[in-house]
Amino acid sequence: MADSPRSFLFLLGSSRTGGNTETLVRAAAEHLEPEAAQQWLRLSDLDLPPFRDLRHLGDGRTPPAQGAEKTLQDATLAATDVVIASPLYWYSVSGSVKNYLDHWSGWLRVPGLDFKARMGGRRLWGVTVQGDEEPGVADPLAGTLRLSAEYMGMEWRGVLLGYGSRPGQVLRDEAALAAAKTFFTGPRDNGLHDDNGLHDTGPRDTPGIRY
Repeated sequence: MADSPRSFLFLLGSSRTGGNTETLVRAAAEHLEPEAAQQWLRLSDLDLPPFRDLRHLGDGRTPPAQGAEKTLQDATLAATDVVIASPLYWYSVSGSVKNYLDHWSGWLRVPGLDFKARMGGRRLWGVTVQGDEEPGVADPLAGTLRLSAEYMGMEWRGVLLGYGSRPGQVLRDEAALAAAKTFFTGPRDNGLHDDNGLHDTGPRDTPGIRY
């Protein structure tokens, strides 16, 4: 898969359109190589039903996906790179993103889908914008995505983190916009990720804020 053209699935997990996180991830996507395919899905538009845990009902298997779930399942399996773009809601991913990830648990048990084996070796990325100036508040979000990638045998590529509270405020975050230019195209081991996978662009005007 490493030598094949990249295919990016961008999952927008905000409860509104055009927010700071969406602005930042679209800025990063502008710098992808032209041959990289892009598919953009807004989770709030798909009406994905709440995940139902069927492990202890009947044979514990999950039936084949339908509707919005099938759309997301097919898009996920078609991508070499899955990008979770979620605002920082209560220090972690949004509810729509969490529901999407919960559905992975069901897809692991769909007969013949081989979801975990097929996801192995693909890349998982995160993009988020926080309004809180306290250091480390995005660590739970990064941890959720990193550990999910590790469990699935995916390559964890870190989180691009920006600052912004009011609409459009992330556009004033020069460090985040600079990091966005190379986030998807730069080398992985470039010293720009901390231990939690957050993309660190160096010194900040506000101490402790990591991007």
